[in-house]
Amino acid sequence: MKRQMRNLTMAVAGMIFATPILVQASVNDKVNVPQTSLEKAVRHELVMLPYYNIFDDLSFKVDGGNVTLLGQVTRPTLRSDAENVVKRLEGVRSVTNKIEVLPLSPMDNRIRMATYRSIYGFGALQRYALGAVPSIHIIVKNGNVTLTGVVANEGDRNIANIRANGVAGVFSVKNELKVENHRS
Repeated sequence: MKRQMRNLTMAVAGMIFATPILVQASVNDKVNVPQTSLEKAVRHELVMLPYYNIFDDLSFKVDGGNVTLLGQVTRPTLRSDAENVVKRLEGVRSVTNKIEVLPLSPMDNRIRMATYRSIYGFGALQRYALGAVPSIHIIVKNGNVTLTGVVANEGDRNIANIRANGVAGVFSVKNELKVENHRS
């Protein structure tokens, strides 16, 4: 049992610390593509932000020393914190902050929590809740849900979509979950 837990912990750690980078990188993605030390540093700083959680989605583009921050966050302070930590990195010449702050809404907050319970409370998806920042992110804007992040297989991607669609009050679900190590 201890061996299985250790193997599971190592697998989860590998998923959490795997590196993303395509043309645009999300801090949630896990893609086996080489990246520069600046891209690694940007990703590390964004993941380490203290209030970054499953209801936020951060991504970035690096073009030489110019970094463009993208995504959606629930707290305005997270937007400014992301810009500030990236500005301080060695090799960064400029930062363009295009992170959207999601509107305050009690209804959206209720949908976030209900979607969280629906997805992470389901047995087949509970393993994605492990780690400091779980791999399935739930973005809610005006009753519309977007799922981002990485899952192990297409079945888990579809289950998460079905679970999110079953939440009361959700107008639509956009499934942007990526399958780990899947070529698209």
